[in-house]
Order: sequence, then structure tokens, then C-alpha cells
Amino acid sequence: MCTNKIGQVISCAPEAIIVVIDKLGLFEMHKESLQVGRFLKIAQGNHDFTIATIRNIKGVMSIDAKGEPIWQFQVECQAIGSLIDDKFDRGSLLLPVPTEHAFVADKNTLDMLFATDKQYDFSLGQLSMNKDICLKINGNRFFSKHIAIVGSTGSGKSCTVARILQDVVGIANRQNVNKGKQNNSHIVIFDVHDEYTAAFALEKEHDFTLNRLDIDTLRLPYWLMNSEELESMFIESNEANSHNQVSQFKHAVVLNKEKHNPSVKVTYDTPVYFSIQEVHNYIENMNREVIGRLEGEDKPKLSNGSLVTERKNHYFEKICTFVPTSTAVASKATNGPFHGEFNRFISRLETKLTDKRLRFILSATKEDGTIFKTEDFELLMKQFLGYLNKSNVTIVDLSGIPFEVLSITVSLVSRLIFDFCFHYSKLRHAVGELNDVPVMLVCEEAHNYIPRHNDVAYRASRKSLERIAKEGRKYGLSLMVVSQRPSEVSETIFAQCNNFLSLRLTNDADQSYVRRLFPDNSNAITEILPNLSPGECVVVGDAVLLPAVIKMPLPDPEPHSQSVKVHKEWQEQWRSITFSDVVDRWRK
Repeated sequence: MCTNKIGQVISCAPEAIIVVIDKLGLFEMHKESLQVGRFLKIAQGNHDFTIATIRNIKGVMSIDAKGEPIWQFQVECQAIGSLIDDKFDRGSLLLPVPTEHAFVADKNTLDMLFATDKQYDFSLGQLSMNKDICLKINGNRFFSKHIAIVGSTGSGKSCTVARILQDVVGIANRQNVNKGKQNNSHIVIFDVHDEYTAAFALEKEHDFTLNRLDIDTLRLPYWLMNSEELESMFIESNEANSHNQVSQFKHAVVLNKEKHNPSVKVTYDTPVYFSIQEVHNYIENMNREVIGRLEGEDKPKLSNGSLVTERKNHYFEKICTFVPTSTAVASKATNGPFHGEFNRFISRLETKLTDKRLRFILSATKEDGTIFKTEDFELLMKQFLGYLNKSNVTIVDLSGIPFEVLSITVSLVSRLIFDFCFHYSKLRHAVGELNDVPVMLVCEEAHNYIPRHNDVAYRASRKSLERIAKEGRKYGLSLMVVSQRPSEVSETIFAQCNNFLSLRLTNDADQSYVRRLFPDNSNAITEILPNLSPGECVVVGDAVLLPAVIKMPLPDPEPHSQSVKVHKEWQEQWRSITFSDVVDRWRK
């Protein structure tokens, strides 16, 4: 029989159970166990119990006839499951009736709630209410269903992400636990501030390979883009004649793909090589085109008097010279249908093609200096999944990517990985098997490229990642969405997340937003969000038996996410800076 009885039920409803404690001494004795977010065990009149989490505590004081204070405490709880035959069942919500006794959840009860079994096999962190108990979660449900990790700046978000991923790939205490027996994990991190390289960089003797792709090593040739990404990069959708730009650009791209890939049945979206310079020539020629109007002509007419019967045979190779327009009977010629319409379009194309910052997209070359062609598609895919250097972790460093192509870069990489997982899964399904090379995409600082509002600048990345959120799990591709401003991230993304880790949130809008995302039976625990210490987080979702507050252990090595100790640095002696080094890097 439990000896830690604190009171009894006076009111019960699905949304709230009220337990009354009518002795001040009893309340003081168990005060530590009666904090918001901790657990009560409420009898069901037999050997079964309702497990409830504390949402609110209210104390009322009155004065008796002798002038002595009389205290009564009302503890508002929310039922989260039942303890039946010493086994916790989150799906069973047996509600107690008034007068049933309530107890604080002792160590034995917590052990039963957080007991380890074959399903709950991934260690996340220690319970804040009992540091001796490690929260074990269902690894399959956690990593195969999308994860959201949110928290204000300085709450320990980056360290939490790094620690989880280190445990997956086998890094502990700066050692490679899986040395000589590399596991089959595949993680791709979109790293906006280049924080995570330090968390996965081990000494050479540990034999852990990190696949790091930055603006100097990432190879992302433009011909991998689909129609939406190409148009997002080269066409201004708010221009009056953008529909004409789209139609002629599409026509030129398809014709050029057919020219360079005669054995492939191509479409606008087929990821095969085409020459963007030749497409530029085609558009330039369409912009200059003059049509001969003599009898039997009605075709583009070059300065040498020859007629262009097939534009694709003339317009790709060079900028053509056309006959001048004329109204004379002997030399009648008029401007083509798009003459002069593409001046701004061509100017923008030329600016992009000469922008050295975009060379990783528009001038991507192999180590031998040759450009990537259709036959190199396999090589390009391997770089994203770590198969060139057999790496579990691929970091896509976005810190050096020009702002105007950030969305396209994220969109292209994520979409290619999705398409790979889709087609690989279909091959496996054909032989009655599932995808045995699952991949996780980690979207750090997700609000930067998956915004809530449908901004044109981020439409490509938002569309690609929302598709992964809705369909990726079927094909072995899951998301980990990380943000310090959850209220600014696409609602579609968060709506598809089944597991949430929330560190300290200080912004009211973010707190309210996260509360709406959490399951109904864990609303109470969100009240603690602004009061969490660094590294503490609330964990809810399919992978967790019941909502819990845990303390995440620090990763080793840590990511480069620590805040600068400003006051400490200001107190040091004046430091000299080699400005030339800064300027050289800046210019590079």
C-alpha cells in the first residue's frame, strides 16, 4: 500500500482532476514532488491507478475560531494514462471519482512509467524530477516520424540536436564508438551558421569521416533544377511579360535538353544536362528576331538572306544577325513576335552567368576542370548522401551561400534526396521490401527558409520541404525541424511532426504556438516552458510514453554555438587584429 498519500479527489472531468490537500504539514513534506509538471498517482478503488500530471496549484488560507491559520491546497491535474497491473498504458484514461485517494508518484512508480524495454531503446536524457532515471524513447517512432526541436537563443538547442545526432552515429567523449563497425545512419544537416562541423570533427585516428559541403566544395549544377527552381532563379514573376519569359525559357530549355541528350525522353523537369549559355543565346535571338515578309518567306531572316526553318538549328550556337526591318516592297521585313520584349530578362541572365558567387551552380566543374554532364548524375547524388567518402553525416554549410539562391539550394538538395528515396523505395517495394537506407534531413534555423508566410523568395524551399513533411515518411525520409522562432515556421511542417522537444521559450507568441502544437493531454506541461534551465526540455510525442521534462547531456565535442562572453572579453587588455586577414576572407 502507498504511504505517500497527500489528499483526495474532490472533482473530476476529462480536462481536469482536482485533488485537495487539507494539511499544511502534509503539503510542506511533499512540496518538492508537487511542482507543476510532476506526477500524481490516483487510486481507482482497486489495484489500478490513474496517472496525472500537475497543471496548477492553488492555496487558500482562512482563520479558525482561535485565530490560527487553516490552509487548504487544491492541485489541478490532467490525466495522461493508467497504471494497470503495474504496467503503464498511455491510451487508457480511467478517471477517478471524488473521494479517491491521491499519492505522489514515488521512485517505483516513475520506474514503471519510464521502464526500458526492447521498443524504448534510445536514451534521450535524465528526468529533471529524478536525475537517477534516464528517459528512454522509442527510437523507431522518434526517427521515422518527423521531429520538431524549438527553443529560444541560449536555451541549448544546438547542443540538444548535436547530442541526439552524436548518439545516432556513435560519437561519445570525443571518441568514435563505431570505429571499425560503421552503422547505416544517414543524416544531412542544413547548417545556416556553420555550427555543427565542430560537433562531428574528430581526430584522424578515430576514423570518423565528416562529409562537409560548402560553397567551395558543393557541386550543384543548374541542370539538376526542376521547372519551379529554374524559373525562381532566372525569371522575375512580377514583370508584366513574365508569362512570355516562362514560355520561351521553357521551350528553349526543353529543346536544348533534347539536343544534348538525344537518347533520353526529356521533359522540362528531367534532370539532364543542358547549356544555360546556349539557352541565353536562344532567348537573345528571339529578342532580336526579324521575320522576312516577302512572298513565300514568313520565317526569321538572317543578314545573309537565308531563312531560319528550324530555330533550334541556328539559335543555340551563336547570336545571329538579322536583316533590318523594312517596309520597302523588295526587302519587306518586320520584327518578330518577341522583338525587344526580353531586354530585361536577357540582362538578368547575363548578370547571373557572370556572378562568381554562383559558380557552384552555374559553373560547377569536376576536379579535372570539366563540367558535369548527364552521365555524372550518380556522382552528384552520392555527394549528398555521403557515399563518396562513406560518411554518416553530411553538413551542407549554408553560411556562404548568397541570400538570393539560399532557398533554391535548400530546395534542390532536399528535393533530390526525396526523389532518390522515392525511387529507391519503389525498387525495394518491387521485391517486397522496405527502404533499408533511411535518411534524416535536419533543418537548422528552419524559419530562415521555411517561413510561415508564402514569400516568393522562399517558395521553392518551402514547397520541397513541405512535400517531404507530408510524404517523406512513406519513403524512408524524415525531418528534424529546428527553430528559435516556431511561430514563424510553416504550419504545414509542424503539423506533420509527431515528436516535439521544446527547450526554454521566452516569447509569448512562440509559447502560445507551441502549446497549440502539443497533444491535448500534455498542455499542462507547457506552462513550464519559460522557466526551463539551459539544456532542459519538454518531450512529448509518439515516441515517448508520457510527456516529460528532461535534462539533455552536453555533446562532446560541442557545436560552435556558444554565445560570446562579452563582459569578460571587454575586461581583457586591448587586442590587436590583423585586418588584412579579415579583408582577404571577406573578398574571397
